[in-house]
Amino acid sequence: MKLRIPFVSSIASAMLAVILLVNPVAGQAAGGEVPLDRFPTAKLNDPAALQNGARLFVNYCLNCHSAQLMRYNRLQDIGLTDQQIKDNLLFTGSKTGDTMKIAMSPEDAKSWFGALPPDLSVTARSRASHSGSGADWLYSYLRGYYRDNTRATGWNNAVFANVGMPHVLWELQGTRGATIEEVKKADGGFVKTVINFDTQGNRSEKSEKITSGHAHESSQIKLTPASGGKMSQAEYDGQIADLVAYLTYMADPSARSRVRLGVGVLIFLLFFSVFAWWLNREYWKDIK
Repeated sequence: MKLRIPFVSSIASAMLAVILLVNPVAGQAAGGEVPLDRFPTAKLNDPAALQNGARLFVNYCLNCHSAQLMRYNRLQDIGLTDQQIKDNLLFTGSKTGDTMKIAMSPEDAKSWFGALPPDLSVTARSRASHSGSGADWLYSYLRGYYRDNTRATGWNNAVFANVGMPHVLWELQGTRGATIEEVKKADGGFVKTVINFDTQGNRSEKSEKITSGHAHESSQIKLTPASGGKMSQAEYDGQIADLVAYLTYMADPSARSRVRLGVGVLIFLLFFSVFAWWLNREYWKDIK
């Protein structure tokens, strides 16, 4: 198989992605936790999905985010040859034994943007929580962008509210709007506020006092269907699943071999237990 990986369309879009996390996070998504969508774990055992995920990572992420705990030659574990890695994944003159670094120096990043974009080596592990796995979080996050012109980047995210990273994959997915419903205490009662963002990022707001029922503070967000992208939503979800599969693999490259080894050890112990039981019975059968 030969991978074909285009360069990022422009330096401007790459530089825009560097804004990731420069702006401080103002709070959790929409004032509360958003239920995470479940990542399709079958992708982790699909070499084609992992290879496509590596392509997406190099093309869209590696311009600004390093992965310094991952070496290019580890991609041989997902079915790529050394020559395929050189031809399709190395654009900066690096060697296959090098780690996935970015050309931008930490000093320049801090000088230009105030912070260095985070290394993504173990993001799929660090984002795990009681709400779901790190893969679930990434899968939901990368599909949760909507337009918001009140933000400097023009984007916001349902999972990571007020995130500093723009939607670098918007040409593939298209744009989405959002409706946020918040219920808060005010003037001895409760007020319901509905905030709408259209697909252009324009914001509108309407509030009303709740006079009946048993209100309580809450917040929820609903995203509109994406429009104007190069892919359908199903196709985009598939691409994101491939990218998250690769990020999950990169966070623990030895996971699959470790699981296989663990299964082999358990099978050995099972047979050994039967043999040990039989041997113990033979040793003690004449002793009363």
